[in-house]
Amino acid sequence: MKHTVLVTGASSGIGMELARLFAQQGHNLVLLARGRQALETLAAELQTQHKIAAQVLEADLADPQAPAAIVQELGRRNLHIDVLVNNAGFGLMGPHATLDTQRQLDMVQVNIHALVHLTRLLLPGMLARNTGGVLNVASTAAFQAGPNMAVYYASKAFVLSYTEALHEEVGGTQLHVSCLCPGPTHTGFVSAAGMEGVGLFKLGAQSALDVARVGLAAFERNQTIAIPGLKNKLLTILGKFSPRYATRKIAQALNR
Repeated sequence: MKHTVLVTGASSGIGMELARLFAQQGHNLVLLARGRQALETLAAELQTQHKIAAQVLEADLADPQAPAAIVQELGRRNLHIDVLVNNAGFGLMGPHATLDTQRQLDMVQVNIHALVHLTRLLLPGMLARNTGGVLNVASTAAFQAGPNMAVYYASKAFVLSYTEALHEEVGGTQLHVSCLCPGPTHTGFVSAAGMEGVGLFKLGAQSALDVARVGLAAFERNQTIAIPGLKNKLLTILGKFSPRYATRKIAQALNR
């Protein structure tokens, strides 16, 4: 079945690769991010290569009014979103007490509030049509506390818990709800968060395309949680059996 898929944070990284993968399958797309030029370039590429419809929505999810405005614009365009990919998000590195206050609040707005708001506004329509679903992008950071990235780790823990709950709530319907939890990934996230040279990335990172492939495959089979890469899976499993004080000490050492 051909769906209309809304991808947030579609201008680069995992979001861009997910958009490409959905387009390869023949789905129509609504591409959302802050930079219109990159979105228009991607939309043109996907329409030409895959003969699908790709529309652009420029919005800043740090604005609390953005989700409602986005849904209003979708209605104006007579677009019904079947699949919502909540990929937009960012992180900051440094002690909580020294990082810019507004940027940290913006992080909570983008990583949590906008994700919840968009999902709440679009999910009823999916349920009414009994098709589609939600793919949320969290992180392996969701599985432990993260000193020196306290707000980011906490925001991804929220996304993971929220997604698991939604997965159960829509059980018995045709909707799929999945959470993609990548480890270190080669995207623009690294430079934006000030993480060049950080120990976490010295352990190795995956490509955005490899991560996106795992995420889409998990969503298609309605897998609740998807962790790309054997190393990331093993570290997550190990963390479950380690005391929380140990996992946060390890995270602190890697976030330097």
